[in-house]
Amino acid sequence: MSKTILIVDDQSSVRQLLQEYLTEQGYRVLTTTDGQSALYIARHENPDLILLDIMMPRMDGYQFLRQFRQERQTPVIIITAREEETDAVLGLDLGADDYIIKPFRMRELAARIRAILRRGEEHPDKQEILRAGEIILDETTHTVTVSGKPVSLTPIEFDLLATLMRSPGRVYTRAELVEILADSGFAGIDTTLNVHVRNLRLKIEPDPKNPRYIETIFGIGYRFRKPQD
Repeated sequence: MSKTILIVDDQSSVRQLLQEYLTEQGYRVLTTTDGQSALYIARHENPDLILLDIMMPRMDGYQFLRQFRQERQTPVIIITAREEETDAVLGLDLGADDYIIKPFRMRELAARIRAILRRGEEHPDKQEILRAGEIILDETTHTVTVSGKPVSLTPIEFDLLATLMRSPGRVYTRAELVEILADSGFAGIDTTLNVHVRNLRLKIEPDPKNPRYIETIFGIGYRFRKPQD
């Protein structure tokens, strides 16, 4: 069955261009002009991925993300102009998985979409339950609990946490993490990675300003602290 992509953009030319291209790529494509109608469509059509503009009437991309992330973890890629790149980073804070800057090559967008959708279909033969302190990460059910309470992570946040937890004490450079997460559909840069780490800390750390689990190794990258540290 074809994967469904929801395009949310108030510019008809952008919607039409993306719809025609993605339809040619074999996707089932839905379109709408604002966040409010996008919420309705997403609830009833259950798309596999959402391409989201930020500046829209009635309900903008930020408002959409705030509400939608309370309900579902469907992957979201923000589409933004270069002068609005800071706005896209804010979108990551609200739960978007990635962003792509206009004008972009259709092949690049298609590659990012394929990578994210492929990640959702993968079922590794070896799946684990990882534990550290009050954190339990279950790769089989794709769930995380902290102090016994479920924590909602985006797909990128989940894969980032799993990567770090598998090798406590190992220092990963930012470049290494970007490369590892590329297999999960991440196509960002160091700055984008930093945002995902910050968001992850807000969700799992008792005190995000003084991390207990995810340490910053200045000038290098990050590591998951060993229990005895």
